[in-house]
Amino acid sequence: MTSENYRFEWVDYAKAIGILLVVYGHVARGLVSAGIMPDSIVYRYVDSVIYTFHMPLFFFLSGLFLISSFQSKGFGRVFGSKIDTIVYPYIIWSLLQGGVEVVLSSYTNASVTVYDVVSLLSSPRAQFWFLYALFLVFSISLFVLKFVGVKALYFSFILSVVFYLWSPKLDFNMNFISANLVFFLAGAVFQQTKLILFNASFVVGVVSILAIAGQYLFHKAGYTYENKGLFLLGLSVLSLLAIVSLSEWLSRYNLSFVAYVGASSMAIYLMHILAGSGARVIVSKVLGVDLLSLHLLLGTLLGMILPLLALKVIKYFKIPHLFSFPISHYWLGRADKNK
Repeated sequence: MTSENYRFEWVDYAKAIGILLVVYGHVARGLVSAGIMPDSIVYRYVDSVIYTFHMPLFFFLSGLFLISSFQSKGFGRVFGSKIDTIVYPYIIWSLLQGGVEVVLSSYTNASVTVYDVVSLLSSPRAQFWFLYALFLVFSISLFVLKFVGVKALYFSFILSVVFYLWSPKLDFNMNFISANLVFFLAGAVFQQTKLILFNASFVVGVVSILAIAGQYLFHKAGYTYENKGLFLLGLSVLSLLAIVSLSEWLSRYNLSFVAYVGASSMAIYLMHILAGSGARVIVSKVLGVDLLSLHLLLGTLLGMILPLLALKVIKYFKIPHLFSFPISHYWLGRADKNK
């Protein structure tokens, strides 16, 4: 295993940890909305800890590949690939999940209308806000690279920090950019500077202890993940770096299933709400069981496992175009022919 290959093996491990936290977080929130889990101090604390860093982690991981993709493929092909792999699944799965939620709205926590679903271009719903925001920050970063160059990366990162600190004063749609661009560019800076968090056990321990201490002090001071500011930004970066160092350490052990979960994180992200919410509705409404521990365990496990099983079925039957569609191949192909 070369050092260059090693540097990227940990990414799937980090995605696996991140997607597990995403699924648990959404399951727990769904249980609170359904009245099965009490809206307690413990729940709010755990929820806030998770939300300080689990989505920043995914923006950070996406940013790792910004520069290398731009330099190897160029602006047009990278931008086109994001239409294929971000915009397309965003639209398809927003409509699929939204349609199911409209039909079953009487059994779920929220009443979803057809208008809510078809407003996806201006108002992303549920977990799909991530794809909406990811495309925006990817697009902005690519345009900066195209017109200014890689030399603008570090200055852009500094501006993104200022933008993040200013974000509480911005409107809803601008917050999708301001709250996430900083973490995306942090990933690009991390990779560009070849910064390595050594995977020695003591380094993992030190970074993890610092992150835990930071979380304690942050929440002890009465803050939550909603309190945007320099304290939260530092805590988010420290916490996601703890996951990065842990993932680098775990990747030494060739945990193939963990890596597989991470590699399948997009499919899990797209389908886990249907799986987790479906499990809650069946256990609570059909079976009449409201045991909290059972709901948390089943909801999280099925939210992870059912999308993986669905992915296996999709691949086995070679069902096309559920997660991507080569839209860009057509217009890029025509552009190549016209040269």
